[in-house]
Amino acid sequence: MLVLSRKKGESIMIGDQIEVKILAVEGDQIKLGIVAPKSVKVHRSEIFEAIQEQNREALATSADFLSKLQKNK
Repeated sequence: MLVLSRKKGESIMIGDQIEVKILAVEGDQIKLGIVAPKSVKVHRSEIFEAIQEQNREALATSADFLSKLQKNK
């Protein structure tokens, strides 16, 4: 893990297309701005994890459905 210190108004670059800007520091919270191409998906980690779980559930359901279809032939 890379740990960097940044102040309000400063930013970091990830590769040559993604910029993470420090917009505000308020108490123990910071506000980030992320500039990235539209093709790059940007999610909060809890949303990303929920999407991954839904994908796993969908795969399991699809596998169960397909096995039931094959048994009915």
